[in-house]
Amino acid sequence: MKMFHCGQCASLLYFENSCCTSCGTSLGFAPDVMDLLAINSKDADTWEDVSNGNQYKLCGNYRNQGACNWLLPVSDTHTFCIACRLNRTIPDLSVARNHDLWVRLEREKRRLVYSLLRLGLPCEPRQEDQYGLAFDFLADQPAMFDERAKVITGHSHGVITLNIAEADPVERERMRSQMAEPYRTVLGHFRHESGHYYWDHLVRPGPWLGRVREVFGDDTRDYKLALDQHYQCGPPANWQNSYISAYASSHPWEDWAETWAHYLHMVDTLETAWQLGLRVNAKRGSEMNSGPGEAFDPYRTDDFDGLVKLWLPLTLALNSLNRSMGHEHAYPFVLADPVVEKLRLVHRIVNSG
Repeated sequence: MKMFHCGQCASLLYFENSCCTSCGTSLGFAPDVMDLLAINSKDADTWEDVSNGNQYKLCGNYRNQGACNWLLPVSDTHTFCIACRLNRTIPDLSVARNHDLWVRLEREKRRLVYSLLRLGLPCEPRQEDQYGLAFDFLADQPAMFDERAKVITGHSHGVITLNIAEADPVERERMRSQMAEPYRTVLGHFRHESGHYYWDHLVRPGPWLGRVREVFGDDTRDYKLALDQHYQCGPPANWQNSYISAYASSHPWEDWAETWAHYLHMVDTLETAWQLGLRVNAKRGSEMNSGPGEAFDPYRTDDFDGLVKLWLPLTLALNSLNRSMGHEHAYPFVLADPVVEKLRLVHRIVNSG
């Protein structure tokens, strides 16, 4: 994630900010320039970038729900921004707490969309393209004794469904513990499920399918049977030698989705570190260096080996910082050589377009 500065007072901003905490100026993220802009209201429907006078309008969910801080060019005929137009179903906002849970989901979804835009990947809303992407944010129904009432997070034919309970930290931690997962976040869900969507768009119909099967395995294996076996018997004893997570070992589709999500973790975290001026190298003395040069962009680099070389010491730093604060490892993963090769293939496919 890039670092953003207020166009009015130059203060450092967070991606989620809708107003500058230093000068109070209104803010909005403009996907056309991929920047968080300081904006002033010219009239009820028009806002102006204080830096250059470009005119925008607020996303409908910015104005009405406080659930978005994105902008659209004033000439755009849509009511909602590109991120919010991906929504097919949102929670029933008349139900207590649903609004807060939905806002948390939207915040993480916008981080996913930021990455997709930075990578130049197609993310047209399904309502505008029959092969586009859509999100259903749903809640479990009261009849919890009936498994049909429980919402299962997943992907099907371009629609990503997310149980809004995942936005509740207490419920998510309960599920993380129950599923014996070292890492479980809302953003991780979004990135994982988007991997299934891009399998259908980048792998299945194109020239990469054969190579992906060589690296990830035979995806024609019975998917339901494979998952049932995984949940009944657990992962193979040596799964860490070939997979990024235990769940990745269940089926090649899940291996792809887990690896895809991890690639997005890598490039976005590396961009954040670079933007903050963080240069990590655990070597000593004359072997130390200052890290990537000013032109470094993890979202656009062709040098995958360079990404890995920077990623490994950064994860060591993340874990060391977390442990210094008394927390568990922020990065509970090991990149075995076969996992690195899978990540390399994802990198090649993403950058092939």
